[in-house]
Amino acid sequence: MRKKVFRYLGKTANKIDYYRFRLKQRSGLLGPPKILPYRGFGNEDTMFMRGKVLEDKGLATPEESQNKWQNASAMFKRYISNETPCVQLRVTYQGHSTIVQTDREGHFILQLKNRKEYQSGNEWQQVKLELLDRVTPNQGPVITSGEVLISGNDNAMGIISDVDDTILVSRATNIYKKLRLMLFKNARTRLPFEGVAAFYRALYNGTKPGQINPIFYVSSSSWKLYDLLRDFCKIQGIPKGPFLLRDSRMDEFKIITSLHKGHKLAQVKRIMEMYPNKSFILIGDSGQKDPEIYAEVVRRYPGRVKTIYIRDVTREKRDMEIQLLVKAMEESGVEMLLVKDTVEAAEHAVSKGYITPESLPVIRGERRKDLEAPSDMEQLIEMD
Repeated sequence: MRKKVFRYLGKTANKIDYYRFRLKQRSGLLGPPKILPYRGFGNEDTMFMRGKVLEDKGLATPEESQNKWQNASAMFKRYISNETPCVQLRVTYQGHSTIVQTDREGHFILQLKNRKEYQSGNEWQQVKLELLDRVTPNQGPVITSGEVLISGNDNAMGIISDVDDTILVSRATNIYKKLRLMLFKNARTRLPFEGVAAFYRALYNGTKPGQINPIFYVSSSSWKLYDLLRDFCKIQGIPKGPFLLRDSRMDEFKIITSLHKGHKLAQVKRIMEMYPNKSFILIGDSGQKDPEIYAEVVRRYPGRVKTIYIRDVTREKRDMEIQLLVKAMEESGVEMLLVKDTVEAAEHAVSKGYITPESLPVIRGERRKDLEAPSDMEQLIEMD
């Protein structure tokens, strides 16, 4: 029943947004359009990419000096931006152009064949996008570029990581704290978990010179937060990778709904099927259902998961639940580790040969530096 209610609310929201867009367009109140491509990914044969066309609200990379009300205003603009439905884009990729059209929600999806032979060291490919339709009277050229991560079979390993409370302090299990952090902090002032950037760089670089281990960030967060998450990783020095976020119009109700197990499993499935010869390290936290989701991934894809790292962010009762999964994973030949911090995970990764021993002092040093930053609670107090 709840799903039916949310589905109905989602369809209603779609219609309201569509008519709101048309009203603003006809009244001349619509701002200039922009194209927002999300990072895509692909293998030696094909690529997958999505994005949207929306009203440009002037959101730029944030400054540390922005106050909480400026941050709240930016978040508000993300959620009220008008997506541009049913317009055409010219997409140019590897010397070939094609036309794609946005749907009624302003989103577009690309799935194209690669026309150039894959070469290690040239993993990030450029995609040019140009808006062909006129949306506003004084509209100039609307052109941008996106990126697609192409990873071949010579990359033996990949990493799939959660976002909230895994790389980014979100307090997802506490609605009040989560809302305050989301509203009043920005990509520059949000805190990473201690040492996570150095650990992920070590995983990304791996142990073979000239070869990377691609990282995929899977989250139930809304696509409306894409620019915040992208900028956060760049500012914090966390390796760039494709984000696979929540694409349902129920994003607006995400703050009152639980994590959709089906969403994360579907995104992991897309990655696993894109790279059938890769094995993966899975990283998440104990706050919601990452352990259960990753255990299901192990069952669905036997022999494909090397190790599961679960950051411990919950109380003892939840830890006891996870220990049952740890035992079940042991029977499947997969280690699931409940770790207290990044250094513990990194020490294990060195022992398994996932990262170089030389990276461990760097991870420890970054963790110490991150610990000196104001805590999440201190930041919340400073907001008052």
